[in-house]
Order: sequence, then C-alpha cells, then structure tokens
Amino acid sequence: MSLDGFIAGPDISKKNPLGKGGERLHDWLFNNKTKLDEAMVQDMVENSGAVITGAHTYTTAIEDAWGGKSPFAVPAFVLCNKDPEIKADGFTFVKEGLLRAIALAKSAAGEKNVWVMGGANTIQQFLKAGLFDEFHLHIVPVLFINGTRLFDHIGADRIELNRKKVIETPGATHFYLEKKGGS
Repeated sequence: MSLDGFIAGPDISKKNPLGKGGERLHDWLFNNKTKLDEAMVQDMVENSGAVITGAHTYTTAIEDAWGGKSPFAVPAFVLCNKDPEIKADGFTFVKEGLLRAIALAKSAAGEKNVWVMGGANTIQQFLKAGLFDEFHLHIVPVLFINGTRLFDHIGADRIELNRKKVIETPGATHFYLEKKGGS
C-alpha cells in the first residue's frame, strides 16, 4: 500500500491489473527484495492453507495469467456474484457470500491460516464484518494521490488494532497487526 492508502493506481484493466504505476507497490516483492522480504513471504506461504480473493482481482490479475492454473500452492476461493467466463484450475468460485467463503477456506486450511489477498473490496468486507485475526500491511514509501484506496467503504467509525511487530526493509515497512481484544 502507498503511504496515502492506495493499493492500486488509477485505470485498472486486464492489461494493467495494478493500475497505472501500481507495480511500484510490489517492487519490494518482485524486483528489489531482500533476504528479509523473501523470508516474510516464505513464512506467509508456508503458514497459509487457503487463499481468498475477490472477483475483480481474479478477472483482472489472475484468470488469464499463469497458464490457466492457480499460482497458489493451496486451495483458492474467489468471492463472486456469478461464475467468471474463464475458470482457472485450482479456484473455487463462491457465490453464497463472505461467510460461506471463509467457512470453505477455513475447512481447506485446517490448522493453517487463511490468506485474504484482496482486492480492496474483499478486504473491506472482511474488515467491516470483523472476520480477521491479523492484518498485515506492507507500506511502500510513495504517494499515489489517486487510485484504489484500501480503507474506503468499511462503514465503521474505527477498528482498533494491536501492533504485533514492525519490520523495515529498504522497499517497504511491514506492519503485523491483530484485532484488538483477540478474535
């Protein structure tokens, strides 16, 4: 996320799934990652037993990529209102809502974590419903000024969080937060 709260630049499309300039938010992950960045990602991957994503993220960033197969090594669930035109292998499309998606993902994950990767609307739904235990933010030192904001449309006065840890790397500051009062 940018310092000013954007997780994508403007004009998101299949050709440009992170919007104009949005790839800058992932430089720390793909282009300039350190051993510490790699270790954080490896930890997330190893401890996740399922992934949830939204339909918009699936149709703009995933469905045509990776040769029609899921890039995730674990079951992946897509929150959607209707089945997409292209169904990549490794994804389950959940039209029955947020609670059904989390139930399926938790069942698939077993004792491991469920990773809610986004996009913004999906994360906002989880935050609004309080359906999270931990929240990880990777803040990149850039101001986007416009694009897709992460914290719009939540509908809460505030959500209290406890800081578990903060890790600084050259490309981003990584915040590990948990819901105040536990899950």
